[in-house]
Amino acid sequence: MTGGFDHWDEIVPLRIWDGVVARAVHGNEATLAAIELEPNCTVPEHSHANEQTGILLRGSVTFRIGDERKELTPGAAWVVPAHVPHDVVTGPDGAFIVELFAPPRADWAGLERLEPGPPRQ
Repeated sequence: MTGGFDHWDEIVPLRIWDGVVARAVHGNEATLAAIELEPNCTVPEHSHANEQTGILLRGSVTFRIGDERKELTPGAAWVVPAHVPHDVVTGPDGAFIVELFAPPRADWAGLERLEPGPPRQ
């Protein structure tokens, strides 16, 4: 999507890792993703060419960016510079985050696609 409108229920969910599902809207310069993480889920250490800016809307996570690890609650925000290793572990209630990736996440094109529908509660 490079212009126009979309709706959550129609955006195809992408399985990023086990327990991590993203709904992404891609523009020419960035990807905006709403990401649902299951309880006690681990996003393994990784890095990518995209700068990653995010905010935690629901739940809790322990987020590591480079050498800094922090316990985050709703309202916390972060920036992960390009190529910096990072990982995440969710708390007992899981988490819901929104992240912006620049440049767009072209590497997500090959991910498993799930059935669209309303968000999990």
